[in-house]
Order: sequence, then structure tokens, then C-alpha cells
Amino acid sequence: MEKYILYFKEIDKTHLPLVGGKGANLGEMTKAGIPVPQGFCVTTLAYRKFIETSQEMGELFNQLDRVSPDSLKEIRILGKRIREHLQSISMPDDIQSAILQAWERTGDGKSYAVRSSATAEDLPTASFAGQQETYLNVRGQEQLLHAIQKCWASLFTDRAISYRAKNGFDHRSVFLSVVVQEMVFPEVSGIMFTADPISGNRKIISINASFGLGEALVSGLVSPDLYQIRSGEIIKKQISRKKIAIYPVPEGGTITKNIPAEKQEVQALSDQKILELAKIGQKIEEHYGSEQDIEWCLVDGKFYIVQSRPITSLYPVPHITDDKLHVFFSFGHQQMMTDAMKPLAISFWRTMIPFGKKGSVRSESYAFLEAGGRLFIDITELLCLKPVRKILPRVLSGIDELIASAISELIERGDFQCKPNKQIKRKVVRIVLPFAKNVIKNLFFRDPSQGIKYVNDFMLRSIKECESFVNGASGAERIKRIQESLGNLLLTSPYPLLNVVPYPLSGVVALKLIERLSQKWLGDQQSVHLLNKLKKSLPGNVTTELGLMIGDLADAARPYPQVIDYLQRAKDETFYEGLGRIREGEAFGKKLVQFMDKYGMRCPGEIDVTNPRWREAPTLLVPSIMSHIRSVAPGEHREKFRRGEREAEQAAKEILSRIGKTRGGYLKKKLMSRLITVFRSGMGMREHHKYIIIQHFDIYKQAILDEGRALVGKGILEHEQDVFYLSLEELLALEENRFSGNIRELVQSRKIKYEQYQKLTPPRVMTSEGEVITGRQRDIEAPEGALIGTPVSAGVVEGVARVVLRPEEAKLNPGEILVAPFTDPGWTPLFNSAKGLVMEVGGMMTHGAVVAREYGIPAVVGIDRATEIIKDGDYIRVDGTKGYVQILEGDKDA
Repeated sequence: MEKYILYFKEIDKTHLPLVGGKGANLGEMTKAGIPVPQGFCVTTLAYRKFIETSQEMGELFNQLDRVSPDSLKEIRILGKRIREHLQSISMPDDIQSAILQAWERTGDGKSYAVRSSATAEDLPTASFAGQQETYLNVRGQEQLLHAIQKCWASLFTDRAISYRAKNGFDHRSVFLSVVVQEMVFPEVSGIMFTADPISGNRKIISINASFGLGEALVSGLVSPDLYQIRSGEIIKKQISRKKIAIYPVPEGGTITKNIPAEKQEVQALSDQKILELAKIGQKIEEHYGSEQDIEWCLVDGKFYIVQSRPITSLYPVPHITDDKLHVFFSFGHQQMMTDAMKPLAISFWRTMIPFGKKGSVRSESYAFLEAGGRLFIDITELLCLKPVRKILPRVLSGIDELIASAISELIERGDFQCKPNKQIKRKVVRIVLPFAKNVIKNLFFRDPSQGIKYVNDFMLRSIKECESFVNGASGAERIKRIQESLGNLLLTSPYPLLNVVPYPLSGVVALKLIERLSQKWLGDQQSVHLLNKLKKSLPGNVTTELGLMIGDLADAARPYPQVIDYLQRAKDETFYEGLGRIREGEAFGKKLVQFMDKYGMRCPGEIDVTNPRWREAPTLLVPSIMSHIRSVAPGEHREKFRRGEREAEQAAKEILSRIGKTRGGYLKKKLMSRLITVFRSGMGMREHHKYIIIQHFDIYKQAILDEGRALVGKGILEHEQDVFYLSLEELLALEENRFSGNIRELVQSRKIKYEQYQKLTPPRVMTSEGEVITGRQRDIEAPEGALIGTPVSAGVVEGVARVVLRPEEAKLNPGEILVAPFTDPGWTPLFNSAKGLVMEVGGMMTHGAVVAREYGIPAVVGIDRATEIIKDGDYIRVDGTKGYVQILEGDKDA
């Protein structure tokens, strides 16, 4: 016999397919001894049988499958049709009989709350809260059956349909249980979060409270009191004016009443009750092992819990092994790539970073920690050093002003009253002193023209050494060599990358000195204008050259319609084969081979080694090539670069000429000339160190894929790319036959997690308590309603906004402004086509800013949610001098 009814005392989490998330939680809490009003669940078996009685639902489900989550009008019409249909058909007799029997057993003279409970609801990875209906103070047989049928129909509210479509839930596979729970009539009710839902702090319990039923609070009709508790103490009380309350009425249903004026600002819960409720919240959190969103009520001095669900909005916290307060900032924001990364990519970076290692160079750093598929840098021990506290925010301001502001805020709060770690101090000094000496030598003594030759020679030797070392072994030994090569790459390899960094850093320091001395000696707007020109077309920049070569590819394709047509329909698997069959494709093919030889190992989001490279997926380049053809004339990109060189050369002459006319001009001019030369040559090498890393990563990746193919051949892995979901240490354990557990199940679970992580938005700065520190934008004069960011490339431009979330989807037209979440070197091909740039992350010294200045296009970065607020097709103004963006006119096609 079908089980249509389960009582709370019979239910636990294993019954989720039968009673949904809400029902499973109520059963779990009942069994755990949490005070829960009694009741029962009408199981999903009843819902499924009810749906099967309809002759129309099959076709209606087919129509739901075709609906886009953004087609709100279509969803509204279809949802209403389904709900009306489901409320019009009769409930099967056996289901009706089972419900009424349970109702009589629980108490047919009582009032009930009837709530929907979906099988995909209140899960750690998704929250369907509020999408289906709740009916309060339901009394009598007729009201109960009607409320249950309306709950079944509410699985097809507009919000529920849209949410399922957006998050990939099949409408047929989400079933509905109905919770029938005895109503309690509270004096006070509300919501408790066992972590602060605003800041994310896991140490703070946050309670909202108001008079009467909690529906007034949940529906936003009343502003509740707010109480916050930390370590058993009330740390905040915010008493609100509570003008109304919702109460049950004897005949069923509810009524909204005005609260007497003298009671409106009375504290809803006493201090004693606040602390008592907080303890219940902690008990519930401990039971579930995760932070909870809890609905509660107070009846005759006793608390009842009517619901508990995971808080799904909290960003995961990096795992630490002590009880100290730690502070982390986002590596992805620093690297201009905030997407989630796969486990192998995270393992690469954690192995490469030489700091925070307890074991050998092959081990992973505990100063680089994963959370939500992203990497976070633990700077706690560095913040214990006084000089670092002063310098770090200044350095970080060049990466992202909001990161710098957030770190400064933490320092000012005095949360880090810690003693410096002498080992850390010695290590920092041991690295910084020789580093600083090299920078000084580059600034004042070494021949700047030799720098680029040294770095390029170094790069070639380093790559050759890596290739020989890694590919000189196979199996477990090759994985060990990759770990060793990564662990030594920055500091102790035969060609340590630290030897390269002083060259671009010299350029950065020279620029700062040029700006300060120009202001001091000249001090007018003309000098600012000249400095902007000085930054154009830097020599030797590998990323700029990448963009120029894309322009060459576009010019090679432009004269041949057949090539252009082929590129727009080409497939990665047959790209070169298909191109070879086109008679006119030879010239383009030669240029493409040259490009791939030099840059084929790069791609958008290149810090994730698992992302497909241009060499592996050449169609990724097509949107950039086509945008270039549409928006840039033949040869214009090279001419524009040469024009930038001439402008920079002329600007340098003008600066030196004006300085020469000031007091002590001869020596000043000589110093400035030196600094300009160092700046131009040093900043031209700014991208080399990352380019070298990416070339090393490519060698490691190809070797690991080779090992992946071998593991597939042995039947251990299903696909060669499954290696992307494992760490290097796990790969080594597989190779050495010491891996414990089911490897295929582990890979599959990580694939699911990766998809979930992609939907998260990582914070810039957070603490080990989960508190997200957002930082503050600087105050500037800007028009009302303007979006404030960081000015990184001077000038003002107006044009149509082209919102691009991924460069492979870009379709830039002449005169359009690129609006992107971030840009790394893989985005550079689009810069030739863009008239201006707006980004959600970044600072003065990050990739997009430097390239924008080189190309001479105005740019503003660090505008949160820019790609959401600015719509594709909006007409906008970008002020790259002051640092704001205005939306002048909405999308004309909207």
C-alpha cells in the first residue's frame, strides 16, 4: 500500500524524497529533541498520484521544458494555467481518506499551518524558500483538503518555475510534499540566523523578533527588532517600531491588527529569552553541522521551532587549523579572474607558492587556501609586522581599491594585536633585501636596454629546463617532478622567477617617481596629460604583442570571404583540417601557426590550467578576430601602436624640455631621463613573469593529461580530463596504487561541486569567522546616480555598452565600450576593438588598466555588479580621469 502520510516522529533526513526538505527537517528536529509543534506530512507519493489523475499535465510539462527562465510573461501565463487546472481536478479518495485519518489522530479540533515542502527545497546547495505557498490557521476538513490541493498547485508559481529553469532542475523531478503542522499562537515570533546573514560572520547569532505570527516579518509588513549574540553575550539590540501584527482568528485564517502606540517600541524578547533562544539555535546548528535559518515562536514563555533550513547565501570559509582570527584576500581578484577553478588548478598554485609550507617543496601552502573553488591568500602573519601594515594597503590599492580599503579597515579595528613571527620576519627580510637591491640597481645603474634581452633569454632557458626535467620521467616520478618544479619555480629552481620580477617592478617604481617629481617640479595639468601619453605603446610587452598579432590574423582573413565564413562555423575538433581545405586559407593559416607557436598556451582565465588553451580550442579566438574585422581598419592596429610610440617619445621630450628650464634643470633633466627610460623598458616587461608561469603550466598540463590517458587505459579513470578534479598529491597516490576510496565517485562529486561553485560570488576580503569586509569607495565629485569606481586610464568617452561575460561570446562593433567582470591577458584581443573599458574588479596596476593606458582608451574599474547594472546596449559615459560611469540612455532595443 502506498504510504501517503508520515508523522514527524517517523521522519528523518533519509525521508527527503518522500517529505521534501522542510518535512525532513521537522522530523530531524523532532527526533533530536528540539521543541517542534507536532504534525504530519502528506508525502510526495500522494502528489505524484494526484498529478497522474490529470490528462493534461504531460503536455503542460512539455511546454514548461521549452520556457526560458527570462520569459516572465510566458511563465506567468503558463503557471496560472497549471495552477488553475490542478485546483479544478478532484483529489483521489484514498489520499483524501489517509489525510483525514491523520488529521483526526493529531487533533481534528485544532488549527494547522499547511506548508509546501519540495524535494529540492532547503538543501545545502539550493533554497526554494518562499516559492510555494503557506496557509495559516487552517481549521476543519474542508479548509484542510483545499489548502493541501492549493499547496500542490503552488509548485507552479511563477517564482518556482523560473528558479527551477534557471538552476537546471527538471520540472518533472521536483515533487511536493505538504507539511500539516499544529498551529501555535505566539505572543512573539521571528527568524534566527546562526550566522550573521549580512556580514557572514559565523560567530554572531542574529535574531529578528516581532509580535504575533511571523508572517508579518517574513512578508515585510513590519520592521522587527534585531538582536545579535556573540559568545553568549548580547552585542547589539536594535528596537524597531512595530506598528502591526498578524494574529489567527477562531473561524480560521488570520487578521492584521494595529499594535497600541505604547507597545510599538517595547523590546519584543527579554534579554533572558534572547540568550535562551540563541542556545537553541546553536543546538540546531550543531545537529545539522551547518549554519541555519530558523523560524521560531514564543508561546506561554516556551519556544517552538517551526522551521530550520541551511543559510545558502553564505560564502564558504577557508579551513584553518587553529582558533586565531585570520584574514584572507581573494587571489582571483588580484589575478583578474574570479571564476571558480578546478581542484588541479588550485593544487598547482598552492604547490607553487613557497610560503606557508610545513613539509617539502612538493607540499601545498597553507598560506594559500581554497574556499568555494577559489583561492584566498592568508595574510594574517604578515599583518603582525608593523612595516607590512603600512605598506600592504598601498600595494594592494594598485590591485583593487576595495581590497586595500577593506584591509585598512581591519587594521584600524585593531583585530590583529599579535606578536610578529620571527621566522616570517627573517624570511621576508631575506627575500626583500636582495630584491630591493636589484630594483635600485635597475633604477640607477644597469643598462635598461639589456633588461628585455636578459628576461627573454632567461625565459627560453627556464622553459627548456622545465620541459627536459618533467618529460624525463613517467608515472609517479613525473608527478613528483611536476610538484618539485612547481615548488621551486619562484625561488629556488635553476631559473627562479624571482630573478625576473625586479625588472617590471623597477618600471613601477620609476613611474611613481616620475609622477611625484613631475608634480613637484612642474605641477600643472599639462604634465598630467603628458604622463598619460608616456604610458602608451610600451616596448616588449608580450600581452600587447598578443593583441597586435590578433590584428594581424584579422587582416590575413579580411580579404577572403571564404575564410571569414569558415571561421564562423568552424569546430575545434576539425579546425585545421577544415582550414586546409579552403584554397584561400593558406595566408591565414601561416599567421595562425606563428600565433600559436608564441601564444597557443594562453586563453581567457588562464590561471586555471584546466581551461582550454587557444591551441586546444582555436575557435575561442574567432569572436576577437571578427570584432577586429568589424571595428578596426586594415593595418590600423599596428599604426595605432606606432602612433602611441611617437606620442610617448614626444611626451618624454616635452617633459624633459620643461624640466630643463626649471632651477637646477640639468641634474633634474638627467634624473628624469633615466627614470623615463627605466619606466618604458621595465613596464614593457610587466607581463613576462606571468607569461613564463603559463608556459610552465602548459608543460605540466600536457604531462598530466598524458598520465590521465594512461590511467584511463588501466581502467582507473573514465576520462583523461578527470585528472582536472584531483590534486597533485591525489594523482601521485593513484600512480603509486595507494589511493583509498572510490576515485570515480570522488571525481563525480567534485564535478557537481564545481558547477555549484561557479554560481557563487567570491568576496574580496574575509576573515576566518566568515565576516566579509567590503571596503569603501573613495569620495569623488560625480553626477548623481553615477557608478563610482577607480580611474585607471584617463579620458572621457561616450558610446554603446557591450556587456561581455566571456570573450568567446564577444561581438564588439565600432565605437562600443567593453563592460566586463574582469580581464586577463586572454581578453587582450578585444582591446583593439573597444572605445572604452569598464570592469567590476581591478586597480591601477592590474592587467586591464595597464593595457587600457597603452591603447589610450579611457577605463574605470572596481565597479561592483557593473555587468548587471549596465545593460547590453545602454548608452554610457566613461570618465577615466575622475573614475565614474554614467548610464545616459537605456538599451534602445530593450
